[in-house]
Amino acid sequence: MKPISHKEILLYFIFLISITSFSQNKSDRELILIDKDWRFSLGHLYDTQKDFGHAEGYFSYLAKTGFGDGPAAPGFDDRAWRKLDLPHDWVVEQSFSEKASYSHGFKVAGKGFPEKSVGWYRKKITIPQSDQGKIISLKFDGVFRNSKVFFNGHFLGTEESGYNGFHYDVTAYINYGGENTIVVRADASMEEGWFYEGAGIYRHVYLQKTNPLHVIQNGTYITSEIQNNNAEVTAEVTIENKGNYKGQIEISQIIIDALGKEVATISENASAPEFYKTAKFTSKIKVTNALLWDIDAPNLYRLLTQIKKEGKIVDNYETNFGIRTIHFDAEKGFFLNGKPVKLKGTNNHQDHAGIGTALPDELQYYRIKKLKEMGSNAYRCSHNPPTPELLDACDKLGMLVIDETRLMGINEYHLNDLKRMIERDRNHPSIICWSVGNEEWNIEGGITGERITNVMQGFSKSIDPTRPVTVGISSGFKSGISSVVEIMGYNYMGNGDIDAHRDEFKNQPGMGTEEGSTFATRGIYFTDDAKHYQSAYDKKPRPTFYSIEEGWKFYATRQYLAGMFIWTGFDYRGEPTPYGWPSVTSYFGMMDVCGFPKDNVFYLKSWWGNAPVLHIMPHWNWNGMEGKEIDVWVHSNCDEVELFLNKKSLGKKTMEQYGHLEWKVKYAPGTLEAIGYKNGKKILTEIQKTTENPESVKLSVDKENPSNGNVSVITVEVTDKKGLHVPTANNEITFSIKGGKILGVGNGDPTSLEKDQFIDAINLIPITNFEEKHFSGDVVSQSALNDNNEWKEAFKDRDYKNQASAYIYRGKFELKNNLQSNIVDFFYKKIGVNESVFVNGTLVNASADDPQKYHLDKAVLKEGTNFIIIRASPLQKVKDWDVMNTDPGIIKIVTPSEPWKRKLFSGYAQIIIQKDENANEVILSASAKGLKSAVLNINLKK
Repeated sequence: MKPISHKEILLYFIFLISITSFSQNKSDRELILIDKDWRFSLGHLYDTQKDFGHAEGYFSYLAKTGFGDGPAAPGFDDRAWRKLDLPHDWVVEQSFSEKASYSHGFKVAGKGFPEKSVGWYRKKITIPQSDQGKIISLKFDGVFRNSKVFFNGHFLGTEESGYNGFHYDVTAYINYGGENTIVVRADASMEEGWFYEGAGIYRHVYLQKTNPLHVIQNGTYITSEIQNNNAEVTAEVTIENKGNYKGQIEISQIIIDALGKEVATISENASAPEFYKTAKFTSKIKVTNALLWDIDAPNLYRLLTQIKKEGKIVDNYETNFGIRTIHFDAEKGFFLNGKPVKLKGTNNHQDHAGIGTALPDELQYYRIKKLKEMGSNAYRCSHNPPTPELLDACDKLGMLVIDETRLMGINEYHLNDLKRMIERDRNHPSIICWSVGNEEWNIEGGITGERITNVMQGFSKSIDPTRPVTVGISSGFKSGISSVVEIMGYNYMGNGDIDAHRDEFKNQPGMGTEEGSTFATRGIYFTDDAKHYQSAYDKKPRPTFYSIEEGWKFYATRQYLAGMFIWTGFDYRGEPTPYGWPSVTSYFGMMDVCGFPKDNVFYLKSWWGNAPVLHIMPHWNWNGMEGKEIDVWVHSNCDEVELFLNKKSLGKKTMEQYGHLEWKVKYAPGTLEAIGYKNGKKILTEIQKTTENPESVKLSVDKENPSNGNVSVITVEVTDKKGLHVPTANNEITFSIKGGKILGVGNGDPTSLEKDQFIDAINLIPITNFEEKHFSGDVVSQSALNDNNEWKEAFKDRDYKNQASAYIYRGKFELKNNLQSNIVDFFYKKIGVNESVFVNGTLVNASADDPQKYHLDKAVLKEGTNFIIIRASPLQKVKDWDVMNTDPGIIKIVTPSEPWKRKLFSGYAQIIIQKDENANEVILSASAKGLKSAVLNINLKK
């Protein structure tokens, strides 16, 4: 045997020391994303049989602990349900109907569609024996809406709002070392907003594990004061003790910069809170040469809060934060880090084309990058608390935020929602203002509004005194809320005299919380009410609403106004003003639902950004309009612009600040060219060319995609033989994918009733007319199958103490169209043992992977009524009160979807894809009738 050297001994001791150090620094806290592998099925709003028998039990889940029934019961058979990953929005999968909700984009869901308004989710998880002694919780970022959550049959609670995060302690209910069942029932029959809200578990879900002594959920609050180049950071932490430990603890606060370097630390001793009590502890930490968070330099820090008990770390809690100052001034507007910043904001709902509300994280960053590229520096969450990932994107990309609660009021329902929003979000440096209401017309102008605002404003300040409070007002700016709110939020200058209000309330800062409610259809330049198309030229839409240009001129030229938030950055589903059916999305956005820019984007880019801009509208494909005048607009921040048609000058014009330029041009095919000048020098050239017919499909990866994600947004278009984009193309494009999956498709057409998602249809068919009769013998003959004598209703008046040795059961199920393409399976639920299953007289065998699943081949099935016969020996009761299963099972019919496809609208469509976990690349193919196909290889990080 070779002797051990001194070097090897030294290395061994270093290894032991490192292992010991690691074990001492590793806490009990884990946050595990559990989005994958859920089972889902639609239930029913009021028919309990169609809702899988839920709430039919003699003892309900509210009467006795652990009595969740139907799908809430741990043993419920969900094998026939659809398998999916979260986040998930079931409404976006539905078809459109004129009878559906106008405000929710005419998608088939809600009270008028009880079979589409309730959704069930189930997931199995294993929790190891080693987790005994920890506190285990389920953490939901948001479920729309009115969710009920069960764990191993135990009812955990209800969350009414679809926008609040919530969590439940499940420690007492866990089956350690075995299977545990999470069940969520969402009831989306009630609308909270007047805009598309989706339905289901549309945000992330986590399993959280902590030591009994831990930082509570959202338990840190970080503020800072800046002096010269240094900052004093105040870190308040709330610690909870769900154990029996009594004694001293050590609390360490460590600040880490973006490079992972520890820049400041402090530790102090304290007494642990008592059993199931909380205690707050505050530390002051100095950071030298602090890097400030700013729009253009969004520097972030991390606070690592450690709790040590008897020298061992029992909890590590991380909080991202930024160091910066904000100030609203009644005379000079908004200041960030002491410098004036004009708010160039947009309002936005939370849905996106093809996806609905279940946005993958990457899409949050994609949308904020789109807004930043337009020149926007501020985002109003209209009109509800956002998903946490949206705020993370704003923190990391440099976007200021107004965070808004859903409903005004002074009772626990309203204030608790407000409290949870502020405590969850107050460490985000991007947030500059809390909004406690929006356009509450019943109370805006009276004493009730004043009282409610005073309470909510004071309540907000008690939780976070560092940020001001606003309300968006639209019913006049004279009294009520307007007279007491800290930051006046003007919704549309046509609704009142802003200057007059300012003259009366000179100490009240103000901003345009909603402005520029214009109508525009991307790529359309003539209003056509029959087609529900609104011209993309920026025109005053109605007497009390102003164009984007009029709105920006008003706010930009008034120093006392902090800025304005346009309604909206993106189009959104629902609220298709000024039309109704078949328009299904709004017309308000600067971009459409995909994020494709309308022409107003280039107006804003001209005056919101710093880079030179030159944009010509419209396109120059006007076959059949030769010789007719076309309005040509140029958006630019150049001093002068000269326009040419086929190299002939149409004149040079001087650009007015915050304005645009116009020409009347008689159409002739060819090239429309604009040249922009600064200080007399040519700096930019822009052209619009008449294209030829579409020839090829083109796919391109959008530049705003995050570089480190598994989700990509792809632009789809067609080009002519010269490679020019065809702006009028409307070809239908069909897609296929390898190495990934398609999440959604869209094209920005507000009247498109095409599918957003192409998924297999699942239909669950019950077995009806279920009968039984005694049977003796081992082999079921054909005559026994055909014998119609002595059948009676199955299980009726069964004497379980005197059962036959075996029974034959008979039932029916109906099959309709598409018999050849459908996939049909029978999921047997045990009504006996040693069963044999016959369909239409033919013995069928169980699947190899599941002995209680029977695939029904097309050869044994027929359209219309089918008969199923089950021979089984009976189950025996162990206790007299045992409830025996009498449900033989369910027939699952899967109708394969047609291929993914989408028509181009005004030349563009969009497809959103996600890489498979183990794939190195994704290959997306696109084809269209009469066009050359396209193939795109996308390499994404694992």
